[in-house]
Amino acid sequence: MAGRPLVSLPEAALAREVGVPLVGEGGSPDGADSTHSPDGPGLPDGPGVEGVVWDLEQPPADALAAEQVERLSLVVLPYQGRPSALGSLRDLPALRVVQTQTTGVDAVAAHVPDGVALASAAGAHDAGTGEIALALLLASVRRLDDAVRDAQEGRWRGPEGLRPGLAGRTVLVLGAGGIGDAVVRRLQPFEVDVVRVATRARTDELGPVHGVDELGALLPRADALVLAVPLTDGTRGLVDAGVLAALPDGAVVVNVARGPVVDTDALVAEVAAGRLRAALDVTDPEPLPPEHPLWRLPGAIVTPHVGGATDAMRPRVVALLRRQLAALAAGEPLENVVRGA
Repeated sequence: MAGRPLVSLPEAALAREVGVPLVGEGGSPDGADSTHSPDGPGLPDGPGVEGVVWDLEQPPADALAAEQVERLSLVVLPYQGRPSALGSLRDLPALRVVQTQTTGVDAVAAHVPDGVALASAAGAHDAGTGEIALALLLASVRRLDDAVRDAQEGRWRGPEGLRPGLAGRTVLVLGAGGIGDAVVRRLQPFEVDVVRVATRARTDELGPVHGVDELGALLPRADALVLAVPLTDGTRGLVDAGVLAALPDGAVVVNVARGPVVDTDALVAEVAAGRLRAALDVTDPEPLPPEHPLWRLPGAIVTPHVGGATDAMRPRVVALLRRQLAALAAGEPLENVVRGA
């Protein structure tokens, strides 16, 4: 396989699914014909690359042969956790691309050397994250958190009058990328008025998008605010005390973006006062410490950043990696490059 790019994957199982033969294992893994996979476009003439397994828990000099360290051109990062050897990416002289399995890259960007492309797995997590955004919104609006607390005490508490529902409400979705659009599509059957806000105003196949400069004027009529933006210098702390104060009484804040997009102390104050509700798949800090008030506040629902981690994600990541490695082997541009070459 001389001349083929050398890539690393964090686990042998992923290499087999993608169709990358590992060094020392001749041929396509399991005898599979990766060119005709049902999970996505295959790699031309077989994989087009060869691979090694490296989970980034040890520096490359300790985990790989010297010749592999010199040749490694693309590194696929593990999906979960923060590997202890992330900082050693700079020790790979031939490194051209770092590929994540996540949509967000904020946790790893600082470790990617200058001149090396950083590519995300944008699109692979849209379905799962869209689902949990809708689940959190429905759970909060329909007060399922209260029902769970009552169930733990064996208490049947029937309705006193009519309870809130989602139909007829206005949902403001902040973020019009893949995840934001996935949220909008899942909201469409629920008879809600969806208002979309992003960096700039425009119209796309899902309808009008307001610019973020209009956010202040839109907040007072939002019964729910769903956050689906990447964490950048511009979005860090975007939902501050002023934004929260502009929401009407009883509004729900749903965060499937990143925890630091929201001023946590300001949100806790609003929920503790009973004025707003919160349904969060991401928090700041994260993990959320056991003693944090968000765990116990009535009106707050917390899930531990599991939005994209569904069984629908893996085949989408596999299909993306096949396309990325095919492009690498052919010298063509890669998808989802967020920084670098």
